[in-house]
Amino acid sequence: MTATTKHEMAMRTVERIVAPPQAHWVGDGFHVHGFFPHGPLSAKRMSPFFLLDYNAPTNFPPREEPYGVGPHPHRGFETVTIAYKGKVEHHDSHGGGGVIEEGDVQWMTAGSGLLHKEFHEQERSRQGGLFHMVQLWVNLPAKDKMTPPKYQAITNAQMGRVELPDGGEVEIIAGEFDGVKGPATTFTPVNMFNVRPKKGTTVELAFPANFTTLVLAVEGSGRINDSDVLPTDHVALLATDGERFTIEATEENSTFLVLSGEPIDEPIASYGPFLMNTQAELAQAIDDFNSGKFGHLE
Repeated sequence: MTATTKHEMAMRTVERIVAPPQAHWVGDGFHVHGFFPHGPLSAKRMSPFFLLDYNAPTNFPPREEPYGVGPHPHRGFETVTIAYKGKVEHHDSHGGGGVIEEGDVQWMTAGSGLLHKEFHEQERSRQGGLFHMVQLWVNLPAKDKMTPPKYQAITNAQMGRVELPDGGEVEIIAGEFDGVKGPATTFTPVNMFNVRPKKGTTVELAFPANFTTLVLAVEGSGRINDSDVLPTDHVALLATDGERFTIEATEENSTFLVLSGEPIDEPIASYGPFLMNTQAELAQAIDDFNSGKFGHLE
């Protein structure tokens, strides 16, 4: 059996272009467009991704007290925070913490449960300025939902990089592009790239047809497959009718966040910050949180 080349693969069409939903506040530090699960895209359709909160560029005035959100629990999934502008300081009830610098990614496996708080980094709050972030929730399969919590602090320098032949580059956070792998480890197959073609140039990507695949125009704008216009802050959801598609940058300094992952074909039971498979597991998570089993965090 001969291997299939990229150009022998079927083209993947655009299922829909989604405008940013009405923004809402998470605490007083994150002004986010919630594309899913409470927006126009269903949790089942977006699996293994469960939540996409996009903090479009927002100017925060200087303030002594850091902006952010106080202690809150998580269980049953992973959070991925991508810092495009600004810095995020975080702490958890297991003693973990740190600062997510501009250009960096924090991949937190909540797993069996923890308390977590996130704030603009102290000095950045004092200075004020632009804040531009993505937070993504990635579901865990049933067998891994109670895995011990852990962090992957991924600096920009650690990311995989592929220079594009016509200019620009692809940063690989997770998965693989053109033979280069990203540093993040995942429980199920997930690809996560920052794609930065030069204006007027095109990059071709390919993933298995059944993978949930979407593109967020983080900066600038583009075209998918030479036809579907993707404006700034919009999401393109790709259909499952093929493997390959193209992204063309139609502005200078364009950045596209590309997400593609194998769906997890299991029941979803969610309540607030808990993402489990059954109502009984949700009830247990709430009981464990109320009885202090997630630890303590000021």
